[in-house]
Amino acid sequence: MTRLQEASAALDRGAPKDARPGHTVEKIGGTSMSRARELIDTILIGKREGEALYRRVFVVSAFGGITDKLLEHKKSGEPGVYALFAHADNEHGWMDALSDASRAMREINAEMFDDAGDRHAADDFVRERIEGARGCLIDLQRLCSYGHFQLAEHMQTIREMLSALGEAHSANNLTLLLRRHGVNARLIDLTGWRDESQPNLKDRIETAFAEVDFARELPIVTGYAQCREGLMREFDRGYSEVTFATIAAQTGAREAIIHKEFHLSSADPRLVGAENVRKIGRTNYDIADQLSNMGMEAIHPKAAKKLRQAGVPLRVANAFEPHDPGTLIDAEPADGPGVEMVTGLSVTSLEVFEQDMVGVKGYDAAILEMLTRHRVRIVSKVSNANSIVHHVEAPLKAIRRVERDLAALYPSARITTRRAGMVSVIGRDLRGLDIMLKGLTALSEAGIRPISAQETGRGVDVQFVVASEDREKAVKTLHRIFVEAGAKASLAEAA
Repeated sequence: MTRLQEASAALDRGAPKDARPGHTVEKIGGTSMSRARELIDTILIGKREGEALYRRVFVVSAFGGITDKLLEHKKSGEPGVYALFAHADNEHGWMDALSDASRAMREINAEMFDDAGDRHAADDFVRERIEGARGCLIDLQRLCSYGHFQLAEHMQTIREMLSALGEAHSANNLTLLLRRHGVNARLIDLTGWRDESQPNLKDRIETAFAEVDFARELPIVTGYAQCREGLMREFDRGYSEVTFATIAAQTGAREAIIHKEFHLSSADPRLVGAENVRKIGRTNYDIADQLSNMGMEAIHPKAAKKLRQAGVPLRVANAFEPHDPGTLIDAEPADGPGVEMVTGLSVTSLEVFEQDMVGVKGYDAAILEMLTRHRVRIVSKVSNANSIVHHVEAPLKAIRRVERDLAALYPSARITTRRAGMVSVIGRDLRGLDIMLKGLTALSEAGIRPISAQETGRGVDVQFVVASEDREKAVKTLHRIFVEAGAKASLAEAA
């Protein structure tokens, strides 16, 4: 047990059983952070008073859109400061982008704070961090103009430094806002700003929380943590969830909570209709991993692993519906069989056909090595005697590189790719529900001709591959028969 866990346990032992049930570690995403003033009336304060305000830790992401300006746009790829600096022919591009990010941060400050003193303090904080980063980048450019120093060797560090600016800004702002509302909020800055030490993540958290009084302080923590391991090297922009999970595990939290703008539902409400979805309510980490594989991350898989191994349950809640308990994710199996979610993902089907493949070892390993080298994410795969098909999620240019290298490696093979849609029916226990048979029948009746269908035998998911243009229709069809029809039947029985 760490010092942090011992301190938390000591507080618990010194009070009645239900009075100190332990602390929670809670994460607020960037989109929710952009509505921080609304959060004051929901999850941050609401109707809480006195001690009820504390024994919680909030880990925050950067305000919506800020990390896109500092790095690159997550969806469109439009370059931000990092991307412009990496390919800079002159200083003006990235310096202008950094000034634009600074302006966006100060605009957020103006909207967030009514008090002039708070606003000035927030602006000063932004100015100090932005100008510090600007000076660092200018010095690095000058240093790398000498042949002995290569800019490429420092780009990962630059990416981490720039990303940290966004989390530091949001955490500082939220701390100021809570203090203005009478809460004893404490900024926990894990970004390592001007810190010459290089601790690992565990030591960084241990040091930062060493003197925190959970019962009387409300820690507001940066989602980025500077550490020897380099979080972005492995997790890129999923680092905040790993920081969140590590803090929850390391401090022995009673529960970890992720606050989103929506509930974890049986399908995308924008696709099947908000009136047709139902909140999942309860599931386990196995299903969280299946959702992540299908591009619907309840939590990053590595973060989920940390919580699962530490025995910390995860709750996914709607930040703007504070009285709804949301969905609990733990390690427990289902009480009975049932479908929990239907979701779809656009994929590329990469097929390698080689007539001489049968009985020969090495094809699968070589293809896997190629996909790994080009950072192509595998969603699913299937094979037979002389063909191997990987359903992957990656940019087209990465797929083309894989095709080129495979063609060079296997000149007599036929390599084909096509866009497709993968639709997955997911649940903790699908055994005995005839998901594949009923699903194929429903798709056929809806005029959808599946390319393939598969299940692993574990009874947690069944995957249907359809034409790319049929993906959304397939999700609606399968959700209607497996979720909506079941809900209507339950209502009829209750009546």
